[in-house]
Amino acid sequence: MYTEKEIVAVASRENNNKRKYLVVNRMQCKHIPVSPTSFFNMTSELAEIVKESYIDEKLLLVGFAETATAIGAALAVKLDTLYMQTTRENIDGVKWLYFTESHSHATEQKLVRDDIEKIIAEIDRIVFVEDEVTTGNTILKIIDIIEREYGKRVKFSVASLLNGMNESSYEVYKKRNIGISYLVKTDHSSYTAIAERYKKDGKYFEVNVNIPEKNPIVKNIAGDINARRLVKGSIYDVACNKLWREIKSVINRENEKNILVIGTEEFMYPAIYIASELEKEGYNVKCHSTTRSPIAVSSEDDYPLSRRYELVSLYDEIRVTYIYNLQNYDSVLIITDSQCASDKGVNSLINALHTCGNENIKMIKWENNEDK
Repeated sequence: MYTEKEIVAVASRENNNKRKYLVVNRMQCKHIPVSPTSFFNMTSELAEIVKESYIDEKLLLVGFAETATAIGAALAVKLDTLYMQTTRENIDGVKWLYFTESHSHATEQKLVRDDIEKIIAEIDRIVFVEDEVTTGNTILKIIDIIEREYGKRVKFSVASLLNGMNESSYEVYKKRNIGISYLVKTDHSSYTAIAERYKKDGKYFEVNVNIPEKNPIVKNIAGDINARRLVKGSIYDVACNKLWREIKSVINRENEKNILVIGTEEFMYPAIYIASELEKEGYNVKCHSTTRSPIAVSSEDDYPLSRRYELVSLYDEIRVTYIYNLQNYDSVLIITDSQCASDKGVNSLINALHTCGNENIKMIKWENNEDK
């Protein structure tokens, strides 16, 4: 069992008056670079709770973008359920179900309507997977949309690493018969005060889109399964394993002992998977990802983030993204499913890594099958 202290670090959101704090998970491989084993141990425990709660039910797991996409995928792989994630990206030729996250820095969320319609009559329950749940209002919004569109035959639940719901929120869920599963109960009442006491005097690095002095080694690998679309957990696992087998050949066993694996925005699970496989091979591995979240950084020892690097998104040149707490490694492996991987975005990330002395950088572009 986990405790709040083990998992939770409170940080300060930037330019967000609706919620001034952000819960930074110490084991999630998102904002803080950590061992992928920590992530998989944590998500395995949550998977067991979900498994025991819904025996003999046909489940669709839905992971919430941005931060919970890997959690949802990990549960779906462990339980071999159907899976898809919400997204803020565009997919050509599909219809959408739209909803919003009022407290988020990027409020628009959407699900592929075509895929929901494909399986809504075949499943018993939709389980929404989150890193943390506070009010639960965002999940209620999409449940309302699904029930309005498809009736009330399907049951609903939420599974999260952290649960900060108060009694009134619990009561709403209880009245609507929405199941709740979580690892750790949290009390958010003090988080705003904690976030506001920090100095926010960490190191802030401005975006640099100039052509880097040394470009990364780039390898394109076919076989991408886009988890923004419906996929079976076991099929996704096979695809990630195939990706690993192809990546394995580009690692230098002699000189690369300390390795950083970086995912990009919503694309987190395959990066964590590859990091875990590297760790099994005996490498010292850390993993985290770029993010849309603008978080203040601070110099205090008990604050989770001390350095912030502003980036251009690999998915959209007008989008600002960030990466935190970069260090120097023997090798850096960037894994992305961006089908365009904009030059400015790549340059900004490579230059940020160069700032910390990283020179041995490889970029893996996981491409759609139809692109090969």
